[in-house]
Amino acid sequence: MIELEGVPELIDPVMVAAFEGWNDAGDAASTAVGHIDREFKGEVFAALDAEDYYDFQVNRPTVWMEGGVRRITWPTTRLSVVRVQSPKPRDLVIVRGIEPSMRWRSFCNEILGFAHELGVEMVVVLGALLGDTPHTRPVPVTAVTSDAELATALNLEESRYEGPTGIVGILQEACTHAGIPAVSLWAAVPHYVSQPPNPKATLALLNRLEDLLDLRIPQGELPEDARAWQVGVDQLAAEDSEVAEYVQTLEEARDTADLPEASGEAIAKEFERYLRRREPGDYATSEGTDGVPHFRTPRGAEAGDDEKPSSPSEDEDDGDTPDESE
Repeated sequence: MIELEGVPELIDPVMVAAFEGWNDAGDAASTAVGHIDREFKGEVFAALDAEDYYDFQVNRPTVWMEGGVRRITWPTTRLSVVRVQSPKPRDLVIVRGIEPSMRWRSFCNEILGFAHELGVEMVVVLGALLGDTPHTRPVPVTAVTSDAELATALNLEESRYEGPTGIVGILQEACTHAGIPAVSLWAAVPHYVSQPPNPKATLALLNRLEDLLDLRIPQGELPEDARAWQVGVDQLAAEDSEVAEYVQTLEEARDTADLPEASGEAIAKEFERYLRRREPGDYATSEGTDGVPHFRTPRGAEAGDDEKPSSPSEDEDDGDTPDESE
């Protein structure tokens, strides 16, 4: 039984979820929901029972000390609520966890139980995949849904993916069958520099979420981190002629393709976002970097199956790039 004592009455609530694991290349999606939770000081109101959904030999608990007392943190999924004030008040129910090891249908039913009790109007699931995309270009973010009417209403892509899926795809389909509008946002992460963190992909997901829900999320240090990340990758590419040539090939393919990032609508949205950031009292950014990027072997050059993702437009043919986008 779900008990929500202490949770205030919510305003136009939307559930935003992300899960560490197969659907989270570069930790971009899980970092995005973590950023929202941190910036708005979210308060955890529920956690799923770890023993119901996790194999502790796969996702091990961690031990830590607090005041000389040993504590254990179990891998699980937690829910919190944050209130976004701009441009108008709206509540986000943040679902942040690890892809479960078992009982996925029960897991999704429990998440949907919270959604029903809280009056959630829409579920947005964030994901990230490995793709043939250059780090020097804007991060492609694809917004998809399994609901034909929702796709038309919000100008989204309707998912046609067939193949292996992760918890993102399962949760989206569960929402569709339960009558809850659901959208997945997928960021493409360069497979040749796929290790976390990837602040550029995280920032792209947050920007797309802002556009979808018409709200503002403080960016904190993410813009500076994204610039520093790209500079670091640029420097590494300059030191490796093979990688530099490969990146140039990806750039040429990207520049000649007819992508949404080059459309007038996308340019207009980016300019509108810039103007919003320039408003009085806007959130300032501070300097900071997260991690040092390292290269993976370019696709086709001794890469294993899990290191050979497809491009976002070809993901249906590659089970290792989980753009099931359901």
